[in-house]
Amino acid sequence: MEVAKITSKGQITIPVDIRRDMQLKDGDKVIFINEGGRYYVENAALVAITRAQEAFTGEAERLGLKDEQDVVDMVKEVRRARREK
Repeated sequence: MEVAKITSKGQITIPVDIRRDMQLKDGDKVIFINEGGRYYVENAALVAITRAQEAFTGEAERLGLKDEQDVVDMVKEVRRARREK
C-alpha cells in the first residue's frame, strides 16, 4: 500500500512504483472511474485503446477481412473511391 499527500492545489504525486505498474510516463493522463462509490485511477491511454479494441471486435469478420492483404486491398479501394469523388 502506498500513501500520497494532497497539496493545497489538490495535486498528488503518484509513487514511482505505481507509475511503473500503470505504465505512466511524464505528461500521461489518468482518469478517475467511480464504480459503486469507489474511485479507481486508470491510465487514460490504455483505457482508450482497450475500449477501441472492444468496439472493433468482430468488425474484420463482418467485413470479410481474413488477413492483412485483405485490409491493404480495402484501404486501397477506399482511397481510390475518395480520389474519384
